[in-house]
Amino acid sequence: MERMARNSREKTLDFLNERLAFERAGVKLYDRVLEVMASRASEDTERIRSTMQQHRDEEKEHEEWLEAQVRSLGGDAHATTERSELVTRESKGIEEVVMSDAQLPHLFHALLAAELVDNAGWDLLAQLADEAGDHEAERAFKKRLHEEEDHLVYVRKIVEKLSLRDLLGEDAKLPRSDGLLGMLS
Repeated sequence: MERMARNSREKTLDFLNERLAFERAGVKLYDRVLEVMASRASEDTERIRSTMQQHRDEEKEHEEWLEAQVRSLGGDAHATTERSELVTRESKGIEEVVMSDAQLPHLFHALLAAELVDNAGWDLLAQLADEAGDHEAERAFKKRLHEEEDHLVYVRKIVEKLSLRDLLGEDAKLPRSDGLLGMLS
């Protein structure tokens, strides 16, 4: 991360704090989805619960890792920066849906929107690290990007199955919690 910060420590901290603010929001989003799933225990929610919990835990690890990176650069992990303020404002709509709506299809739709943004954010950090020649940071960002890509594929599959049920009345089963292979069945 030092190599990225050489050019502008403040801008590097701004980008890291942006991603950190979004990861914090992501943890809250997953917590809410898991809470609603627990209140509506069914075969469907049981099929996906463990994967959703794993994704939530990965979001939390991303949050904690980013906090450590910000601190290692001498920054404040709770500082409001230009980009963290922007992402906080952008997230308000998703947060409003999640906190005020208890319908699982709506929650997963909001989660899908969040995962799309999350993927783009990690991809941007990886590209910036690559351009800065900070290969260690690039590897760390790509590791988290790959986890986010898994989240996106899984949530997209859930939204697809829920939409099929809604539109066609089909009895589409939600993907199992055994990774991508389970989604193929």
